[in-house]
Amino acid sequence: MNIRRILAVWAAKAAGFACKKMGRQGVTWAGKIALKIYPPVLKELASEVKKDIFVVCGTNGKTTTNNMLCAALEAEGQKVICNHTGSNMLNGVVAAFVLGAGLNGHIKADYACIEVDEASTRYIFPQIKPDYMVMTNLFRDQLDRYGEIDITMNILEEMIRKVPKMKLIVNGDDALSAYLAMDSGNDSIYYGISKPVMKSKTNEIREGRFCKRCGERLQYSFYHYSQLGDYKCPKCGFCRPVPKYDASDVQVGDQLSFRVEDKKIIANYKGFYNVYNILAAYAGIRTAGFGAEHFQNMLKKFNPENGRMEQFRIQGTSVTLNLAKNPAGFNQNISAVMQDSEPKDVIIAINDNAQDGIDISWLWDVDFDRFREESIRSITVSGIRCQDMRLRLKYVDIPSMLEADIEKAVRSRVADGTGNLYVLVNYTALFSTRNILKKLEGEQK
Repeated sequence: MNIRRILAVWAAKAAGFACKKMGRQGVTWAGKIALKIYPPVLKELASEVKKDIFVVCGTNGKTTTNNMLCAALEAEGQKVICNHTGSNMLNGVVAAFVLGAGLNGHIKADYACIEVDEASTRYIFPQIKPDYMVMTNLFRDQLDRYGEIDITMNILEEMIRKVPKMKLIVNGDDALSAYLAMDSGNDSIYYGISKPVMKSKTNEIREGRFCKRCGERLQYSFYHYSQLGDYKCPKCGFCRPVPKYDASDVQVGDQLSFRVEDKKIIANYKGFYNVYNILAAYAGIRTAGFGAEHFQNMLKKFNPENGRMEQFRIQGTSVTLNLAKNPAGFNQNISAVMQDSEPKDVIIAINDNAQDGIDISWLWDVDFDRFREESIRSITVSGIRCQDMRLRLKYVDIPSMLEADIEKAVRSRVADGTGNLYVLVNYTALFSTRNILKKLEGEQK
């Protein structure tokens, strides 16, 4: 019996409970306390996972993909440890294990599904030794924290090489992710969408336009969005790998549907990007050796929550909350909003706390001019950098209302809006906004 490990688990659980009672997230505090009491706690608990450990990395879609993969494994009757809240740095990963442990300081889990921040792989991979890594995509994100995307790729390549037995499950439509997988030498399988789905209406800044192998400009036969598409290098032969899990007959609208292998997949979500999230989770469950017979049924029950196209009903108004934290993600958010042809109101909340990245120049790379349509009846800007967001909209001749207090902004749109409200927030605005929406939803009950 390891007394210090048991004490670390108990203290973490107490911290998590206290923070929840106070309306705070508390997950990272639980992990921090556990590490202070017993530093080897993550390594020891991870070693108790009976079968395999999945990690999910990438710029966008990590939380949804990770939670969906966890739900798919649970639908197969497996016991899974998962950091559902999206706390993906070292303290958050530690918290997932200690909060999932029993009071005896041990875990009983068949699998672990762990979302990991790319820069944090240096601290997490040596502790947990993943068996599989799902890579969603690599986009520019938080320049003041990550720097240019090459820095993120260098970190990931370094850590992948340190776990040579880890199998990679990679979005082959992303030239950056595909190159990283090929260059690492690890066993890799790919998922993707081999035919164009819809014409891109954006003038996006595309990452990875040049071949990472030889420097030549890549040729694309089509783009899905950002740099995702069908590419090849005319000089060295680097090209999009043939996906083992290929989505065909993709339909995007009020719901998503596609075919993969011999299965028809249907999900009541919006946003083309969610096809990739679903496909990544499907590729993960299949690579783990399951037939995925319960995957469609899992999708019917799956609630993304945590502010990923999360739905609320407040005094007759339908409210959709979604995270938008970088140009690629925000452009896809705009696409999802514009798929709804009904009249709607939009609230955009932008913060510049350390976790968001204090450099918000990325707002100028988002195609906000697409909101200049008749169905958008109002836009309200909120958050710490609401004035910057208002200026950004002014430059594309879109008027907006300013309300720094997000609760007041929501109450105003619920009282005097279309009954159809989209709330788009960046990272640190997410948890507080979600709490506000849950509170307002509860007021009418």
